[in-house]
Formats: sequence, structure tokens, C-alpha cells
Amino acid sequence: MLLSIHNISKAYGDNQVLNNVSFTLDTGQKIGLVGANGVGKSTLLKIIVGELEPDDGSVGLHPTIELGYLPQVLAAAEDQSIAQLIDAAQGHLTQIEARLRVLEQTMAEPTDDLEALLAEYSARSEEFERRGGYDLAHRIDLVFAGLRIDHLPRTRIVASLSGGEKSRVGLAALLLRAPDLLLLDEPTNHLDFAALEWLEGYLANFRGGLLVVSHDRQFLNQTVKTIVEIDEHSKEAQQYTGNYDFYAQVKAQERAKWVEAYWAQQEEIWDLRKLIKTKARQNPFARPPRDNDKFAYTFKAEKLQGSISRNIRTAEEKLQRIEEDPIPKPPQALTINPDFNPQALVSKTPLAVTEVSKAYAGQTILAQISCTVEPTSRIVIIGPNGAGKSTLLRIMAHVEPPDAGHVAVAPSVVVGYLDQEQGTLALNQTVFAAYRAGRAGDWEELKAEILGYGLFTYPDLLKKADKLSVGQKRKLQIARLMAQKANLLLLDEPTNHISLDVLEEFEKALLNFPGPVVAISHDRRFIEKFATEIWVINEGRLTRFLGGWEQYRERQATLVAETENNG
Repeated sequence: MLLSIHNISKAYGDNQVLNNVSFTLDTGQKIGLVGANGVGKSTLLKIIVGELEPDDGSVGLHPTIELGYLPQVLAAAEDQSIAQLIDAAQGHLTQIEARLRVLEQTMAEPTDDLEALLAEYSARSEEFERRGGYDLAHRIDLVFAGLRIDHLPRTRIVASLSGGEKSRVGLAALLLRAPDLLLLDEPTNHLDFAALEWLEGYLANFRGGLLVVSHDRQFLNQTVKTIVEIDEHSKEAQQYTGNYDFYAQVKAQERAKWVEAYWAQQEEIWDLRKLIKTKARQNPFARPPRDNDKFAYTFKAEKLQGSISRNIRTAEEKLQRIEEDPIPKPPQALTINPDFNPQALVSKTPLAVTEVSKAYAGQTILAQISCTVEPTSRIVIIGPNGAGKSTLLRIMAHVEPPDAGHVAVAPSVVVGYLDQEQGTLALNQTVFAAYRAGRAGDWEELKAEILGYGLFTYPDLLKKADKLSVGQKRKLQIARLMAQKANLLLLDEPTNHISLDVLEEFEKALLNFPGPVVAISHDRRFIEKFATEIWVINEGRLTRFLGGWEQYRERQATLVAETENNG
């Protein structure tokens, strides 16, 4: 066993993030750690590597294993060159190689300990080979090419790299160490699609243990065989043996059972209340005796009255037990503007962008971009970080003006905008006030509405919005989007920062939404499900690809093959 987590608990003030979390990880086992933002996934990794102390519980690590943790590699690397970082990452391999040389020299001399020396040499040699020591130069080239950082000079200082480059260089150094146990916290950040697929293949063949925090469903599907979920409310861990799809299937079954059990209990409550009401109306003394035998009549009536009283008492006690611990009502299915009639947009172009340009500090981000959003559009925008995707969406939403060009929105269009930075939220208000802002309706009606989504509990509504976690702020944005009655959606990374169960429900709502949608996304599962048109922004230009993700991938492969043949 490589790792044992036993009843780990951790709180920051009155905010409990982990509660009696327990699981184990064996050699070769690969676990995906999932849960909403703020539930303590990153905290747990830091506890495992010793950066944080738990309030309770313990971590057991096999005494001889080498542990690899992604953020830990970068923490001490800012003043190093890329080459120095890679050399430092090979420290354990260097020690093994040095010991092999010592053993070789010792065995070349006459000795009585030859058998013991040969045994140690064999074990060290096997470990050196297992960690890739004999083909290190080739592995360095392979990993750097796979993570798309082979263009970086090895003399570059880490501090001079961009955030994405630092992340990928740190990941490369960690992989080249080939530790026994890898702890990865959102390793898919800053990776393009090709690098993502390469990393999936690398980790699928990795022979050590893996514990990875990720919101990327496709990545989890390809790399892990066990899912550990930290529940958003209880902060406890639940283990599911299988990949992400299996976990999602089990969660769907649990949800169906919850709904079934809730309505069965509601029916039982209704039956009990009806029984109590009906029995209470029964009066065995209401009719006179038929045979003038008042004694027998009174005896039978009293007996019947006692039976009625017992039945009422039994029903009341059962009803009280249920009401003291009822099954909570399942959240309603998320829907976006169910009253929207898509025919209202059929004869119009909902949104048109004409020769839009934008520059920051003299650097052109968008250069004369022109495009249209049609009534049935399902568009996903992709491209490198910093290419201008969010800028274009903000301009389309009239949140930011272009330097040149213009955006025309049809008069009947109501735009719903979900921004990535959450700048549109009124953070100085309570959650409920931020949800209610600009809307008609009384307190009780809107309270029932937001609670019905299942995104917040009643105490959450009274919190200040600026005290929410990033994931909770995203849920507030989604709740406002549900209530906005928009008929055109502009969504910047809609799958970011939310737990996977909420993500699945939100995706269903988007798929059922009849109006046009434009979304920026790096989530391959979302793109596969959703896109019928893909826009690529790169170097200020926009290129449109008609068709979904598979058609786009096939077209890209064809373009690469044509380029190689022409070269």
C-alpha cells in the first residue's frame, strides 16, 4: 500500500473543509479526487505532502516511496533555469546511478560480501531502469515535445516564463522524476488539446500510483479507475470503483432513488394525515343502539373508540418520526427560460459582429473580426490562452466596447452573459439580494425559486456574496442565468468551478435550451456534446469550422498531413 488516509479532518475557523476523510491507494492504483470548489481537495493533497497539518486523523505513506507533487516542484524553481530544474528533478536517479558506480568498483575487488553486493546491484539497477534512467535523454525530449514546450530554450529562467509555461515545465520535471506516487492538482490547466491527449496516454501507462484532482471528465475517464468524491455538504469522502462515466451513472441512479424515495414518503405523509383526519371524525356513539341494550352498546362503542384512538396515536407517532427527519426534496431540473418561444427569432439574425478590432497596450488582440450568430447556433470558441476569446465575448455582450467595428443585437434578443471572472456579481450584497437584483416578485416567491434549483440552502441565502467560494459564486451566476429569461446565451467557460453533479445538470439545461448559444470552453466532453460549429481564435483572426468536435479534429488532422506532405 502506497498511501493510507485515515479520518482526516480540517477546518479553517468555522469553515469545515474535510470531515473524517478515509481511503487507501495501492501500487498501480489511479484515483480521481472530485468535488465542488472549496471542499478541500487541494487541502488534502497539501496534508499528504506535509505542507499542512490536519486537525484530526493521520496520513500513512510507505517508507521507501518517492512522492511527486506538482505545485511543490514549482515552489522552489523560480530562480533556476529549465535545465537546472530538470537536473534537480533527477536527484534520486543521480543518487542511484552514483551508488551503482560505487558497487561496480567494489565488486571489481576481491570481497567476502560479493553475494550481498550483487543482490543490491541487481535491485538498484532494476529501480534505475524502472525510473527510466537508461534512456533519460530520450524521455526528456519525449516529455517536452508531448507537453508542447520543446521550443523553450533550456537556458530560460523559470521566473521569466508565462503562467502556462511554468505549469507545463513543472509538470515535465515531475513526470521525469518518475516517482512512485504522483499527486496532481488540476494538471490539465494550461494544456492545449494535443498536450492533454499526450498526458492522458502517459498517465495511462504510468506504473506508479496516481491521485489527481481534476474537473476534466474526459481526462478522468482516460486516466483513473477509481473516483473519490468529497461531498459538498458533509465534507466526507465516498469511493466509486470505476472511471468517471461509471461514477456519473451511479450518481444518476442515486438521484433517481432519491426522487423515488422522496415522493413515496410524501405519499405516506399524505396518507397518514388523511387517516388521522378521517379517524378523528369517527364517533362510535353517534348512532343509538338498535336493540335497546345500552350496556352492550356502550361496551362496543368504548372498545371501538379505544381502537380509533390507538390508530390515531400510531399514525401521529409515525408522522412525527418522519417529520423529524424527512427526506429532503430533490432539486428541480435546471431550465433556462422555459417560456421562450424560439420562433420569435427565426426570421432575424440575433447577433452580428462586423469588423471588430481590439488592442491592449498596443498589442492587437482582435483584428477585424466579423461573424454572425443564427437562431439555432451552437457555437464553441476555442484557441490559446490570451488569444482574445473572452474579449470577443465581452464585446458581444456589450460589456466592453471595441476599438473599431460594431455589434448589432436584434431588438427581440435578451442576452444572458456568464463571465469567467465573475465581475458581474454584486458581491456587496447577500446571495439572495444578488439573485433578486433587477427582478420583480415577492420575497417568498423568489426564495422558493432559488432554493428549488438545489444550488443553495436557506442559510446560504443570507451570506454576503463576497464570502462565497469561487464555486459558490459560479452557482449564483447560474441561478441568475436561470431566472433571467434570456433567449441568447454568451457563456465564458461554463463548466469551470462547479461540482460535476451540478455541471451535468447545467449541461442538460443548455442542451434543452432552444435559443442560440455561444460558449468558450476547453472542456472536450462539453464540446463533444454541444458544439455544431467551432470558432478558432488565434493571432487576432477568427476561423469558423462547421460541424462538431469530431469533424473539427478530422479536419485538423487532414491539415497537418497536408502540411507535412507539402513540406
